[in-house]
Amino acid sequence: MRIPPFHRLGRLVQSAGIFICGAVIGAVVYNTLFQAKFESVVNLKLELESKLAQYELDLKKYDQLNTKYTVIKSVQPRIEEDAGADGKIMKLDKLTETELIKRVKQDLSVFIGRSIYEVDSDSRFARKLLEKKIYYNIMGKDYTVEAKTLLVAGNVLQVWIQVHPYERPPA
Repeated sequence: MRIPPFHRLGRLVQSAGIFICGAVIGAVVYNTLFQAKFESVVNLKLELESKLAQYELDLKKYDQLNTKYTVIKSVQPRIEEDAGADGKIMKLDKLTETELIKRVKQDLSVFIGRSIYEVDSDSRFARKLLEKKIYYNIMGKDYTVEAKTLLVAGNVLQVWIQVHPYERPPA
């Protein structure tokens, strides 16, 4: 039995090795791109699920208050971008913004069904409710929220809030 000389197979083995390395590198790049796209889809799904849940709650409230024309039918918090003490504008990611708006809406849901003519006393109550309120564990961080402006238009209570990161005092 004759063994073929290996110096003839050198180029073939080298070409096969380069092909396999290219296939592995291509698979890694493809997997990285797939993972990034998948993560963005998951984030979008979570954001849309929270919006859907909120819209369903709003729809139930609207159905209950449909015949009443002088009551607050929904609360619409809006996050106002504010420069901090260092002059930098804090930019929140969408998931954090959505969670903060959801929690503020939940806190201010006591105003739904109340008369729009009692806005003066309600606004003082809302400011007291959201004055330096701390929301814990939102995407791993804590935030303080402060109501700046309240406006009732079209049976919707619109609340502009400022959000700042909360730093726990040293123990």
